[in-house]
Amino acid sequence: MKIQTQPLLRFLITAVVVVVALLLGHALWRHYMYSPWTRDGRVRAEVARIAPDVSGLVTRVAVVDNQVVNRGDVLFVIDPERFHIALAQAQANLAAAEASARAAGANIDAVLASAAARRAEYDMRQDQARRRQDLADVVPKEERTDARSAADTARAVWQQAQASGHQATAAREQAEAAVVQAQVAVERAKLDVARTEVRAPVDGYVTNLDVRVGDYAAAGSPRLALIDRHSYYIYGYFEETKLPSIRVGDPVDIRLLSGGVRLRGRITGVARGITDRDNPTGRDLLADVNPTFNWVRLAQRVPVRIDIDEASIPADVVLAAGMTASIDVQQRRVLDRGRDQGKPTP
Repeated sequence: MKIQTQPLLRFLITAVVVVVALLLGHALWRHYMYSPWTRDGRVRAEVARIAPDVSGLVTRVAVVDNQVVNRGDVLFVIDPERFHIALAQAQANLAAAEASARAAGANIDAVLASAAARRAEYDMRQDQARRRQDLADVVPKEERTDARSAADTARAVWQQAQASGHQATAAREQAEAAVVQAQVAVERAKLDVARTEVRAPVDGYVTNLDVRVGDYAAAGSPRLALIDRHSYYIYGYFEETKLPSIRVGDPVDIRLLSGGVRLRGRITGVARGITDRDNPTGRDLLADVNPTFNWVRLAQRVPVRIDIDEASIPADVVLAAGMTASIDVQQRRVLDRGRDQGKPTP
């Protein structure tokens, strides 16, 4: 009896081992193919390309490569002498424009006073001509004609004075506009002087410092990169078979390849497109379809953006854009199901 039991026992043990191995293999295969995790994560950061707003010789470099700077710190200085000269010239032009405006104001006052005097003279000549017309029986016709001519002349002179007043008003408005233009030029010159000091726009790390004292810095030409130290995030490149298990807002466990440091994060977005390398556009803007077919088709990888929880970053950990990380997404529906199972049933 004992001899017959041993083969059956060995068969059962072998069957159990095979079934367990199959189940474990299936579970590992599903985990590898469909579970939302990847080893292909990259640390990224926002990079400000620092370029001067004015051109000139660099007279001072206030930072060194890889230095930590705060927002508003001076990075390098461009020779400000010519910009101070331009500011002085703009201020002189403003003073001249203001003097011209005051002269135009005084001129219009004189012209208006002259126009008022001409109006008074016209009114007087008009009254004289009217009185002589009323006394036509005793006033000779020649005097009446002279009076009318004098009134017409006075009216013409008054109208000319009015035209001069309008011209003086236009000249004053032009002078006031010139003052505004001169003020704008002064403000622009002050801005140029301020921009000779190139300052950090964000808190960050100086990277790729490519400026030295004596260099000529051209406006708009980047001379260094400044990495925003509050902008680090992760781009995880997940296979397309795993995207159905990923949702925006899912918490994420991050493990850096550098020392195995563990961080926490949260998914904030999934890319909506990647380049199709098998279907480029030809020179005539038609699809250039590849006539060959690869029998082995690998799943495409789609970028998923993950924000890093700054509170989870240890103080002694150095984060650098381009570092590699492993990412494991903790699906919210699994976590929510676990919490729901722990709640008492109402």
